[in-house]
Amino acid sequence: MRAAILQEFGTPLVLREIGRPEAGPGQVLVRIAASGVNPLDTKIRAGKAAHARRTLPAVLGLDLAGVVEEAGPGVDGFAAGDEVFGLTGGVGDVQGSLAEYAAVDARLLARKPAELSLREAAVLPLAVITAWEGLVDRAGVHAAQKVLVHGGAGGIGHVAVQIARARGAEVYATASPSRLDDVRRLGATPIDRTSTTVDEYVAEHTGGEGFDVVFDTVGGPVLDASFTAVRVYTGHVVSALGWGTHNLAPLSFRGATYSGVFTLLPLLTGRGREHHGEIMREAAALAAAGALKPDLDPRRFTLDSVADAHAAVETGSARAKVVVDIE
Repeated sequence: MRAAILQEFGTPLVLREIGRPEAGPGQVLVRIAASGVNPLDTKIRAGKAAHARRTLPAVLGLDLAGVVEEAGPGVDGFAAGDEVFGLTGGVGDVQGSLAEYAAVDARLLARKPAELSLREAAVLPLAVITAWEGLVDRAGVHAAQKVLVHGGAGGIGHVAVQIARARGAEVYATASPSRLDDVRRLGATPIDRTSTTVDEYVAEHTGGEGFDVVFDTVGGPVLDASFTAVRVYTGHVVSALGWGTHNLAPLSFRGATYSGVFTLLPLLTGRGREHHGEIMREAAALAAAGALKPDLDPRRFTLDSVADAHAAVETGSARAKVVVDIE
């Protein structure tokens, strides 16, 4: 099969013919139709993501959508011809999705809903799982809460807004001036991050009390701002980018709590993979109900132009999720 191989960190991916994998116990062989490109994929390629523990040479690509070719021994629930999607590899020693086939742990997969194309499904897994673990598993978002999503027009942010709204929350989202309309179309109240201070938007939208849940998808100073935007006593801050040095005093003075999300843990350790499959099934149900729809970059990329796909993400020229068409 054809695959895009990373031979050395910081170098371009190279197309090679490699052996097609076989479905082992608990695995399904997936004929990959599309691979979603995330900022993390480009950081892994550049050698700037030590937490992903990538072993070289390697096939990169975290997210996939495709068709089951065959189910291995001990697999129930999937059969040849099923269209599936999931966060299935690209870290540690697990083959990624920039290849024509992958042998995938069946626990990581869910059936793709008819309401999504394979290209749309391919960009959801990492974003959905990150947002779900933060908003639902850690913060328990529910109706009548006020939720603030930092970076609401981004890859994870635009999914987080939709999940929070689907659970009945009143959602607000920060964005740059050029993306405020995108946030508004998602059903959130937009906040211009360049012209409004934390104190100003907390006063305007919460009467100075703070947001019940603040979900940070940006990190750095934005996480620090989250600690002062959260509701006193009952508020909860969640971040997908919690590394760095931060002053926890503002959070402590508000009597609020904090959780971090590390989405790659099940892939790296093998623990908790069933839950990733559960989250993907929840995402499929939301999409089927019309409550979850990814925003795709209109450009088309293939394995032959995967370098251009990575460049679109790295340079920020992509205003939506980038897909590499494999099939």
